[in-house]
Amino acid sequence: MRIKQKIYCPNCGNNAQRDYFTRNKIVQTSCPTCDYLMVNCSLTGKVLEAYAPGVFPSLL
Repeated sequence: MRIKQKIYCPNCGNNAQRDYFTRNKIVQTSCPTCDYLMVNCSLTGKVLEAYAPGVFPSLL
């Protein structure tokens, strides 16, 4: 099962999405504006994959 949640991006502050994959026990946070990505294990909180580019001055 996949649950979607609208959130603010922790990198740039724009609208982002958090997906909860209950079968795999994975949480994925992604932002289409700044290309932020964070994939965590929902049980342990360990980071499985991450990509957080710098914030561009035009986004501030």
